[in-house]
Amino acid sequence: MLLWSLLLVLAPVGVQSDWLSISMPPHAYEGDRVVIRCTGHKNGDIKRLKYFKDGSHIATYSSASSYTISNARFSDSGSYFCKADRKFFLFIDTTEETRSMWLNVQELFPAPGLTASPLQPIEGSSVTLSCNTRLPSDRATTQLRYSFFKDGHTLQSEWTSPKFTISAIWKEDSGNYWWIPVSQVSMEIQSPGNWGIEGQSLVLVCSVAKGTGLIMYSWHREDTKESVGRKSQHSQRAELEIAPVKESHAGGYYCTADNSYGLVQSAVVTVTVKVPVLDPVLSISVPGVLPFIGDVVELQCEDKRASPPVLYWFYHENITLGNTSAPSGGKGAFKLTLTAGHSGNYACEADNGWGRKRSEVVPLNVTEPPPKVRLVNGPHHCEGRVEVEQEGRWGTVCDDGWDMKDVAVVCRELGCGAAKHTPIAMLYPPVVDEALPVLIQVALCNGTEKTLAECDQVEPFDCGHDEDAGAVCEAVLPSTS
Repeated sequence: MLLWSLLLVLAPVGVQSDWLSISMPPHAYEGDRVVIRCTGHKNGDIKRLKYFKDGSHIATYSSASSYTISNARFSDSGSYFCKADRKFFLFIDTTEETRSMWLNVQELFPAPGLTASPLQPIEGSSVTLSCNTRLPSDRATTQLRYSFFKDGHTLQSEWTSPKFTISAIWKEDSGNYWWIPVSQVSMEIQSPGNWGIEGQSLVLVCSVAKGTGLIMYSWHREDTKESVGRKSQHSQRAELEIAPVKESHAGGYYCTADNSYGLVQSAVVTVTVKVPVLDPVLSISVPGVLPFIGDVVELQCEDKRASPPVLYWFYHENITLGNTSAPSGGKGAFKLTLTAGHSGNYACEADNGWGRKRSEVVPLNVTEPPPKVRLVNGPHHCEGRVEVEQEGRWGTVCDDGWDMKDVAVVCRELGCGAAKHTPIAMLYPPVVDEALPVLIQVALCNGTEKTLAECDQVEPFDCGHDEDAGAVCEAVLPSTS
């Protein structure tokens, strides 16, 4: 009770603390890759890490991990903070929380303006179209690419200069002109935790910072370059759904975007596929052929395909025995010293964060261990030469000091009646084979022990089988009811 009181006093409340910290840039530009990183004083103690934006939960990780915004947008502006469940003391966990930090996503450049010089040209003369925009001072070296259009048709794409000259313009060149600079194509995974869950759906989002007209989007595997999907739409963002997700879908992916003015490819994004717990199997390992009272058995639970880490629970008749984790996958084990009350049905459950599953029931019948003493060659099982079992081998007992107290213990262990005599074993032929060892020189029982093994004993040093001990107990007839 004192230990529990101390734990309750020592366990901290989940409030802001210096143990967990958050780091991120205070501002970013649209299209940037932003990494939000939460770290603890000891990252190895973190069992679960959650990221929040404007008070809403956005991602959960089973260890210290960063949260990445692949292609920042204005909607990503907001207040971010983290919470972590960590090991505190022995089996006590506590929750830590960081302070909030604000992220401001800014426009990389304003919408451009188009000017023509001269504005009213004469047929046959040249005209220069100029795209006018500006970059912030800290991004002044960013290379923009320009495209010029007339009535929906391309005049020039992926142009590095903001000026485009028509060397000789004619009346039929009259119309509406505009331009759109094309920025980097990016791809991101739209899924909690930024990974796919086997059996569920996964969305790959391909987007462009700027772009006009009908855009052809295409998604590809990095290893084979094979296209896994295509879409054409008048949008700066397109989604490809993969359903149902399979373990074979894991790997690197990229997307491309093309509006007929030059294909642009995104960076490679790695898709990790997590396999949820599906079919945990419980097995019970016993030291011998049958489980006996006093044996130490091992309960083993395993779901061979589940992605780690996996937490296992063990149950006896739906009562929790305990739990254990498998951080790298594989089996979870729980040891149990058997008593008579441990007979019954056992089961286990496994959970790796995507739903808990229970195994089929495994029955266990615990019985009294067989006696480690026997009376051999007598008229019934309660009379004869005394033999004992030690470490899996049988042998005899020397009659040095052998008395009625020792016989009383043997009778009790065998379930026989009262002790009657201490005869020599020679009365129960044939004589023992010399290969059978003498295991006890002197048994020092006080007569109250339940088994001969509980008595103090002297190891053999000088005794032959002509000195083997015998015992006579009152015979107990089997019940006829």
